[in-house]
Amino acid sequence: MLKNNVLPNNTLIPIKVISTGVALPSEKIEALALDKKLNKPAGYSFKRSGILYRYYANEDLNQADLAAQAINDALVRSSINPQSIDLLISSCAIPVQALPYNAAHILKASMLPKTLTTFDINCSCVSFICALQVAAGLLNSGTYKRIAIVSADLASRGLDWQDEESSLIFGDGAACAIVEKGNGTSGILSCLFETYPEGIELCEIRAGGTRCNVKTAMNESDFLFHMQGKQLFKLASLLIESYLHRLLMQANLTLEDIVTVIPHQASHLSLEHMRKRLKISNDRLIDIYRFRGNQVAASIPSALHEAIITQRFKPDDPAMLIGTAAGLTLGGMILLP
Repeated sequence: MLKNNVLPNNTLIPIKVISTGVALPSEKIEALALDKKLNKPAGYSFKRSGILYRYYANEDLNQADLAAQAINDALVRSSINPQSIDLLISSCAIPVQALPYNAAHILKASMLPKTLTTFDINCSCVSFICALQVAAGLLNSGTYKRIAIVSADLASRGLDWQDEESSLIFGDGAACAIVEKGNGTSGILSCLFETYPEGIELCEIRAGGTRCNVKTAMNESDFLFHMQGKQLFKLASLLIESYLHRLLMQANLTLEDIVTVIPHQASHLSLEHMRKRLKISNDRLIDIYRFRGNQVAASIPSALHEAIITQRFKPDDPAMLIGTAAGLTLGGMILLP
C-alpha cells in the first residue's frame, strides 16, 4: 500500500479497469499426454516445461471467436451493456490473417455494436500493456468513454514439434479488460517500453508478411515459431534489472512498494528467475503458468484477471505489469487499481 495513501511525485494518468474476462479452448492438454505424443517417459514434459496442463484450440476454433468469448465474459461479469463500449482495441501478437486487421474480425464475431471504432496494437507478448497506455491517453482526451481491450492468441497453430524447447511451453487463450477513465484515484504511475533489435531474430515467425511469401520464396518452417531460448533468456536477464529500475524511478517507487507483480507467463525459468533474483514472494507474484502455459499476448491480461478474481488487485496497492517480447522488447506498467 502507498505510504500514508499519498501518490508519488508524478502525474497519475487516470484509467480504471472495471471488468476482466477470459476464454479458453475446450481441449485441455495434460503434460502426460504430451509425454505420449513425444514418446517420452511419464513426467518428462512437466520436468522440461513446468506445465501441468494447458489448452489447445482444435482446427475448427477461430481466433476471433475466442476473443469474442473473452469480451462477452468481461461484459457479463460486471453486467456491462455492450452498447456502452465505444472502442475496441485488439492487442494480439498473432494475426488472424494478413488483411484485414484482427480487430475487424473480432468485432464481427462479438456482440459489440457493428459500427464500432476498432484498431490493432501489436507489441508481441506485451501488446496488452501498450494497449492500456494508448487507451489511457484516449480516455483522458475525451475521445472515448469506455474501451474494450482484448488479446487472443492460438500459439498451438504455429508450434514446431521438432523443437522441444518452444513446443512444450505454449498454450492458447484469450483475455479482455474493459476500462474507463474512472474518478481519478486509479491510473498509470509509470509505463516504459524499450526495444533492443539485436535480439530481433531470437524469437520470430518469418512468414505472414512481405518478407517471406509466394513471391519472395518461403518454406513450411517459415510459418512456424522459432526461438533461440538460451540466447533470448541471456539477453533479457542482462537487461531486466536496469530496466526495472528505470520503470520504478518513473513512479518514484521501489520494488518493495509494489504489492502485486503481474508478469508475462513466458516460461517456468523466467518466473523462477523473477522470484529469486528480484526477491519477489509467491503471494506477490501472479503465476498461472502451470495451468495455462505461455499464451503469448493473452498471457498478461489473463494474469491480470487472475489477480482481480483472487483479490490481489486492490485500490491503493500498486501493481506492476511486466514482460519481455519478441523484438527484443521490454514492457512494463505500474498501475494504481
